[in-house]
Amino acid sequence: MYFDDHAPPHFHARAAGHKAKVQIDNFEIVKSDLTRAQIALIRTWARLHQDELEENWRRARNSERLAQIEPLR
Repeated sequence: MYFDDHAPPHFHARAAGHKAKVQIDNFEIVKSDLTRAQIALIRTWARLHQDELEENWRRARNSERLAQIEPLR
């Protein structure tokens, strides 16, 4: 997440030199050049951590330090 990013709430994901932008509320892929398999993993991770992502979005809006979120294992 970026502190000065715009709504709607979303996060940026990176894998193997590729990127995606994913909405937090519905996991819609806004923009991506990732593979379908990579996107599926990102959505799985996001579903597991939706509350934490929403909290980090709130923190970013308030210029607070973001909390670390566990990676998918």
